[in-house]
Order: sequence, then C-alpha cells, then structure tokens
Amino acid sequence: MRSYDEISAHYEALIARKNEIDPRYENGIYDRWVNPVLTRAHVPPFWCYDVNPKTNPFMMQRLGINAVFNSGAILLDGKFTLVARVEGADRKSFFAVAQSESGVEGFRFWDHPVCLPDTCPEETNVYDMRLTKHEDGWIYGVFCSESWDAGSRDLSAAVAAAGIVRTRDLRTWERLPNLRTLHSPQQRNVVLHPEFVNGKYAFYTRPMDDFIETGSGGGIGFGLCEDITNAVIDEERMTSIRRYHTITESKNGSGAVPVKTDRGWIHIAHGVRNTAAGLRYVIYAFATALDDPSRVIAEPGGYLIAPMGRERVGDVSNVVFTNGAIAAPDGQVYLYYASSDTRLHVATTTVDRLVDYVFHTPADPLRSADCVKQRCALIDRNLAYLRGKKG
Repeated sequence: MRSYDEISAHYEALIARKNEIDPRYENGIYDRWVNPVLTRAHVPPFWCYDVNPKTNPFMMQRLGINAVFNSGAILLDGKFTLVARVEGADRKSFFAVAQSESGVEGFRFWDHPVCLPDTCPEETNVYDMRLTKHEDGWIYGVFCSESWDAGSRDLSAAVAAAGIVRTRDLRTWERLPNLRTLHSPQQRNVVLHPEFVNGKYAFYTRPMDDFIETGSGGGIGFGLCEDITNAVIDEERMTSIRRYHTITESKNGSGAVPVKTDRGWIHIAHGVRNTAAGLRYVIYAFATALDDPSRVIAEPGGYLIAPMGRERVGDVSNVVFTNGAIAAPDGQVYLYYASSDTRLHVATTTVDRLVDYVFHTPADPLRSADCVKQRCALIDRNLAYLRGKKG
C-alpha cells in the first residue's frame, strides 16, 4: 500500500515529465507530441483520496476519475490554459482548469474544479466547453448541457442543449440562459464566433432532431442573435455540410474557435463516418470568408488528424475530437485533441502551414474514379519534376 507522500511524488514526476515531438507521424502539416498533455493521472491526488490516515487507513480512492479529455483552450495571462472535461468514476463530467507555460507539457490543474452556477435543475451532465475570447471583452464558455429525456422510457435517452457561461478570469462564472434555436430541437458542438457579425453575436451550430442523430440540416450551421444574455437564433444557414461516402457522412460538428488569418477564418472541426467497427471520428479543417464567416471558401479533402496507434484505444475507441486550439502571438498554433474519450493530446503547427494546407490541398472529388485521376495527376507532376532535377 502506497502512502499519500508516495502518491504525490509519483504525481509530481508526471507533471515534470518532458514531452517531445513524435517523429513517426511527421507529415509537414503539424507535429504530434509523444505524451498526452492531460490524463486522469494528471488530476491532483487530493481530488480523489481522503488523505487523512485516520479516516482512510488503506489510502483508498474515495472519488475516482475515469478520464480527462475534450478541452477548450485560450491564452490567459500568458499561460496556455485549458478547461478540460473531467469524467468521474460515476460517469458525471465537470470542468477543470489546467495551465502550462509551454503548451506541450507541465499542465497542472488548479486546486478546485469549476463550479458553474447551478441554474438548470433538470441538467444532469455538462461537457465539451468551447472557450471564446470575444471582442465584447468577455470570455465565453459554450458547452453541452445534457438532461434526461423525460418523455422516453429509455434511461439512455437524453436532450442536448448549448449552455452558455461567461467570465473574466475563469474563476467567477455567470450562467446565461441556454441557446435557443427556433428550428432545431437540440444542439451540441456549438461554437461562439470571436467577433461580431453585422453587429450581432454569431454561433456555429449543429442542428439536431434528437440526442444522437443529426438534424435535417445536414452539417454545421451558422446563426446570428441580437442579445447573448437571451440568445435566440431564428435562421441557421449551413456551412460545412455532410456528404455521402466522406469523413462527414454520418455527422460533423464545429470544434475549436476559428483562427483568423489574412486569407479567411480557419475552422478545425470533427467528422464522423460509420464502419463495421462502429463510428470513426476524425478532425478536419476548412475556411470561411472574412467578410462572411458562414461562406465556405476552402475545404481540403480528407482528414487533418485521425486516431493513430494507442490513440485508437479507449472508452470510445477509434475517435479523435477537438474543441480547443490556441493561436499564439508568435504564429504557432496548438491543437488540443482527445483520443477515444480518454486522454488529451497536442499537435503543433503554424498559421502559415495551416493556411497553406487549407488553401492548397485539393478538395475531395467525391468519386473513386476522380480521386485516382487526382492522385495520378500529382504523380505525373512529381515524376516530371524529379526527372527535371536529374537532368
């Protein structure tokens, strides 16, 4: 039986562990890092153990942690700051703030998790917060607010809504009414755009008819509201849509808050397709126009990040998912993504590389015959170039 001092020493060694780029997955677009940046082992031991030997003589965990994953992300006071989804052994999720000086290692949770104002008595679970530093001066968190579907006898049936909170410092939170979309019964994976659009607050939505299935809109929506303290969206326009036999065939949803570049807004989203082994989640990118963030202007074919190696195994296997990225002032971009609903990783790139990838990677031709022509054309150009170099 380990003592609490031994448990704490093991925890501190984990926090101090150095990370490094993983050379196995080099592709010129981004760098994957070897170690996850957050796992259940990164949770402070005093969140789980009763440390008093009189009341816990066997040093048992009293409140266990199952996983740490999907995380919103911002720079706060010069530190890389994540608001992670922490799932207890009881299946309930909550939010917790972790910070790092480097963005790739050394993330340490604050002493206490986030205690959101408890204004929705029907709410059972909260998760997957997107963090937006808005031009109105507030930091907003938009997350999934899940409640039991009382109209069903199925105990797994749920209702999803987009909860909204705001803060200045991630310590004191104000709960606002949930987002209402007048033509979509449910919402998940909602992202608040960081700037006003035509003087209004802009949201990227995912129209849903029920908790699991996507709505008839068939993709990532976009809508405007006048007042975020009573956010109501009437019209949702589709941006990145679902397509047959692609990475977004089953469903898709917004991920990180879009990154502003001189070419357009770059979005990091997730796409889902069905397989014989179940749903497969990947991360993809697209761009929308600076003057109209609902209008897609570039959408490279295929995925940006897919689960690889040990990332493919976990509570919900064969999944990568993101709801947070940080574009640092030096042009570096940190993509925080979870694997298999179990742990959180980082991939690093630059704004310049993302722009090159999004605007110069060809779109999906949507048919095998056209895809092979596209690849043969690339091969022919390369062989001609290589022959020219030899000559």
